[in-house]
Amino acid sequence: MQELTDEILGFINNSPNLTIQIVETLVIILVLWIIRIIGIRILQHNVDDKKSVYKWRKNITYFTFFIGFLILGQVWFEALGSLGTFLGLLSAGIAIALKDPVTDIAAWLFLIWRKPFDIGDRIQIGPSKGDVIDIRVFKFTILEIGNWVDADQSTGRVIHIPNHKVFTEDLANYTSDFEFIWNELGVLVTFESDWKKAKEILKEVVEENMHEFVEQAREEVKKAEKSYLIQYRYLTPIVYTDVKASGINLSIRYLSDPRKRRGISQALWESILDRFDEHDDIDFAYPTIRYYDNPKEGKPGTTPN
Repeated sequence: MQELTDEILGFINNSPNLTIQIVETLVIILVLWIIRIIGIRILQHNVDDKKSVYKWRKNITYFTFFIGFLILGQVWFEALGSLGTFLGLLSAGIAIALKDPVTDIAAWLFLIWRKPFDIGDRIQIGPSKGDVIDIRVFKFTILEIGNWVDADQSTGRVIHIPNHKVFTEDLANYTSDFEFIWNELGVLVTFESDWKKAKEILKEVVEENMHEFVEQAREEVKKAEKSYLIQYRYLTPIVYTDVKASGINLSIRYLSDPRKRRGISQALWESILDRFDEHDDIDFAYPTIRYYDNPKEGKPGTTPN
């Protein structure tokens, strides 16, 4: 034991600079370890979400590691004595350790500068859709629509989305620059119905209900054309004809306010139901199984002799 003590004292006396570096290293490691423990304790005490705790615990660990690496580099390598080099490595270490938060800040600046959306806009980013209700440095918040609720109605859920998602996910804005979307409503009538009369009725119904939106849309298109190459030749509603397995499909295509889509659809359907009820030669179609007797029901020339 005495020999070991003598060797340690001899080493300290013969290499004072190296001894100081070793002591400084141990002190730095101890201090950083204590800071890390305190940071994690504070995080666990103030944040309930386990996923967030896990993420930030990793960030704290990475940050502590890089800070320790840079400080120990100052202790052991004189080549890192330059303040500029030290600050450069420090900033690089912070950027790596806190990649997501740094990207969130960059995305926040992008949102403020380029404004792909603003408070009150209705957007879809990735699988999430909703109205933007808050934009902050690290995240933005939307009031969710759709999901299990039909016709883009609110679900009541608030979704917090990291800002960096604007760089990695597709972003759709329902209301920016052009505040209308195209919507379609399919009306299926039987093959035996007077589909031409049904089509005329649908045209009358949609024109009665959508006239005001057409005028507003024309003004919106003029504004949007100043920023984007938007060329809509026709903004008036139109009814397309198509044949399905169960009948003749009449598709109404019309402009709609994104936030009034369900109300407009309801108004159209109620008018259609009332109008079709007045005509005995128009029936709605639905999937059915039918027995067809060709000799009795077939057209002349198609029945067997």
